[in-house]
Amino acid sequence: MATEYSEHIESKDKQPRTARGLKTKRKLLDAAALEFGEKGFHEASITGITQRAGTALGSFYTYFDSKDELFSALVRDMSSRVKSHAASAMTEWQDALEREKLALEAFMTFAREHKEIYRIIDEAEFVDPDSYRSHYEETAKRIHERLEEGSAAGDFRGGLEEAHAWAIMGMNVFLGLRYGIWSEEKSAVQIAEIASDILARGIATDKD
Repeated sequence: MATEYSEHIESKDKQPRTARGLKTKRKLLDAAALEFGEKGFHEASITGITQRAGTALGSFYTYFDSKDELFSALVRDMSSRVKSHAASAMTEWQDALEREKLALEAFMTFAREHKEIYRIIDEAEFVDPDSYRSHYEETAKRIHERLEEGSAAGDFRGGLEEAHAWAIMGMNVFLGLRYGIWSEEKSAVQIAEIASDILARGIATDKD
């Protein structure tokens, strides 16, 4: 059953204690992203992951007890990297609307550089439902917090709810899929500008 996978939590005593250990674990996570992204969870193997990482099989079990534990760690890792990538792009902005545009542009760039993220996150719905739900709930929470800050600053109207954040996230996710994974016919900047225009003006005609 899918729920068994969500019960695996990375053991605290398996956390790297040295710079070398951190580097090895990073190699395993990066290799796992490629292995899972290319083959999917069920076809991916621990041997394939360690071969990609250039590490011994024993190194895998130094940090992870099983393939599904590594998968859960990878989902959390990718979610954290998306967050960090977006945060680094939102250091300078004139208003809340530009802030959202920069966030989407950063996500589009990340998705194009790490196309495996969509397959991994999608599979997490069945392999590790808790991590899957947490990924989207935490993302929506960050967007909602930015909306509230934008409202407080007078850049956005008041009364924006959690549902508004989920709507924006849904738009961003599918724009990333269409123009980050399926094709790159428009630049990340162009897509972010289109989304920003939707947030700023909507799609209805001005009847006044």
